[in-house]
Amino acid sequence: MNEVYNLEYNTERPKLFIPEYGRHFQKMVDHAVAIEDRDERNKVAKSIISVMGNLQPHLRDVPDFQHKLWDQLFIMADFKLDVDSPFPITSKEVLQQRPEPLDYPQNHPKYRFYGNNIKRMIDVAVKWEEGDMRSGLEYAIANHMKKCYLVWNKDTVEDSVIFNHLKELSDGQIDLAQSDESLTDSGQFLKNKPSRSNTNRGKKGQRSRKKRY
Repeated sequence: MNEVYNLEYNTERPKLFIPEYGRHFQKMVDHAVAIEDRDERNKVAKSIISVMGNLQPHLRDVPDFQHKLWDQLFIMADFKLDVDSPFPITSKEVLQQRPEPLDYPQNHPKYRFYGNNIKRMIDVAVKWEEGDMRSGLEYAIANHMKKCYLVWNKDTVEDSVIFNHLKELSDGQIDLAQSDESLTDSGQFLKNKPSRSNTNRGKKGQRSRKKRY
């Protein structure tokens, strides 16, 4: 019965700073912190780093990875480990700083089915010098716009519609309406597009099978 009452639960144990390494690693670090002799403390710290590196042997000799291991060692020691690190020691305050919030794009494009990347591609294209490279990019953008249009809208679309949208999105700087070249045929884009009739037929079949049971 005494053994039962003496059981130790993780909730009663000290918090693990990096749980991925487990409690045995934490005990090793705590032991290193408690060593009074500096030379011995340095020796034990290097041994702990070596064991940590053995968990990922393909990375243990990479300088950046070594720096990461030393940072993790100081974190597990709560920055109380006084040893000679081969890398600059990151302060506790720096690690606890909150990162700057990310600026999420707030674009609300008129033609959402094209996506924001199309507008970025157009902005790049208008900065290129006139020539074959720019012309090829413009038609590549137009073809991608046609593909996006067909995915989200109808089963067919005239090239003139795509050209008008492209002209509008480029503020009139890209006008392919007068060109003799045409875009890829709609059928090529629709080859891998699932048929609505087949989808509906499949759903009806599922409902009919369910009714039998």
